[in-house]
Amino acid sequence: MESLTLTGLLKKSATDFPNRRALSVCGKLDFTHAQLQELVDHAASLLVACGVAPGDVVALTFPNTVEFVAMFLAVIRCRATAAPLNAAYTAEEFEFYLSDSESKLLITSAEGVQSALSAALKLNIRHVSATIHLETNKVSLSPSETEANLELLAELVNDSSDVALFLHTSGTTSRPKGVPLTQLNLASSVLNIKSVYRITESDSTVIVLPLFHVHGLLAGLLSSLVSGAAVALPSAGRFSASTFWQDMVTYNATWYTAVPTIHQIILDRHVSKPEASYPKLRFIRSCSASLAPAILERLEETFGAPVLEAYAMTEASHLMTSNPLPEDGGHKSGSVGRPVGQEMAILNENGVVQPAGVNGEVCIRGPNVTKGYKNNPEANKSAFQFGWFHTGDIGVFDSDGYLHLVGRIKELINRGGEKISPIEVDAVLLSHPEIAQAVCFGVPDEKYGEEINCAIIPREGSKIDEAEVVSYCKKNLASFKVPKKVFITDSVPKTATGKIQRRIVSEHFLAQISTAKVPKFGA
Repeated sequence: MESLTLTGLLKKSATDFPNRRALSVCGKLDFTHAQLQELVDHAASLLVACGVAPGDVVALTFPNTVEFVAMFLAVIRCRATAAPLNAAYTAEEFEFYLSDSESKLLITSAEGVQSALSAALKLNIRHVSATIHLETNKVSLSPSETEANLELLAELVNDSSDVALFLHTSGTTSRPKGVPLTQLNLASSVLNIKSVYRITESDSTVIVLPLFHVHGLLAGLLSSLVSGAAVALPSAGRFSASTFWQDMVTYNATWYTAVPTIHQIILDRHVSKPEASYPKLRFIRSCSASLAPAILERLEETFGAPVLEAYAMTEASHLMTSNPLPEDGGHKSGSVGRPVGQEMAILNENGVVQPAGVNGEVCIRGPNVTKGYKNNPEANKSAFQFGWFHTGDIGVFDSDGYLHLVGRIKELINRGGEKISPIEVDAVLLSHPEIAQAVCFGVPDEKYGEEINCAIIPREGSKIDEAEVVSYCKKNLASFKVPKKVFITDSVPKTATGKIQRRIVSEHFLAQISTAKVPKFGA
């Protein structure tokens, strides 16, 4: 049996759909699948000539550009490991990630990222910049005196066991953990994504998420390229609400995937500055954080497309479950869908599989799942038990096989013995027409052990106050789930991909609990 690899799938796509558009930078340039493959092969041969060897870790820090796509794919074609990093990191953060991944080389754009360069210099890690020359469809690396040698590259045959991608967890509840993902992990995941959303060469999307994160990289970019479909990158190298729909129309987009924060920005943009027309979409996808039912309904009503919520983790090469397309069963309210391409079970603390309707920890296993964290035996010991990977999420299957999430084990609020899901309280808060964003969290309480607090961001022009929020919650939640205190603010901390960090939110507002005015984060 031929080894299943991501690079093999991409090469097949270039062979099957050589003249179809693969990758665009909005309003600037286009590459077909054959042209992209040629570009990647040339860049990979340069890396081999530069001394990049199988197993080497190569760090990449770029905006969402063609250079990033080409160099990422070139690194894994060399049987090396790509480690994409957020350009917004501080020098200290870069030092941690470069060191923890044991990177041998840092590649950036020609402009560079000063904080990354400072960290690489301190760690004695070599740095080169990559520039694409459109007139020749080739890459140059600087400084480098080497010449491309495709014969050397041809001698390297990718294997399913090659570690192709190294990412860190978001660290919302603990120190970030290093996650190695193999060619098999990535190939399995993009095939799962392609299958559940029925992505074909006729599809097109615009990337709105950073490609240094598994959501944008796997679900947006790689699943499209493997399917022979097309991807457009915003000309600014990042999401822009002002150009999003124009780009979607220009490139005949049939779907997009985003986190709830971006969905809300897109909805708000529609209210303040609606477009003359919107593209006809097959579906809208939401993942990486819980999407409130009220937001999902607004998206469907506003843009006339089914919204499919999904559930994913870095350790699973992104996708684990998804609500299916309407023709395959459709979205089920309150669920994150059905398992896709892997085994999933709800286990109790003794590793016993729980029946439908009974809560427990969500556990998975399959070809898309990492075999373990890098250099982290304690994390591996707790996460890999009874033959399953333990997600740390509490969930329950309904009678139709749809998964409903209750919350993170470490984030469940224990109020006098009652286990309260913060996701449930968030959803009620977000159903209020004057609340734009909301997050609830547990705080220490002498009487109950923990009590519920929440932070809300009102919609523009709203005069909503704490009393109204509490009154609304009392009408829509059991009394023990009603927040004791409400913080009204204009921002809450999130990760680079829009995940809310409840622990950090809690720490911030506890520190401000005696202050009359709650300041902005970072103030």
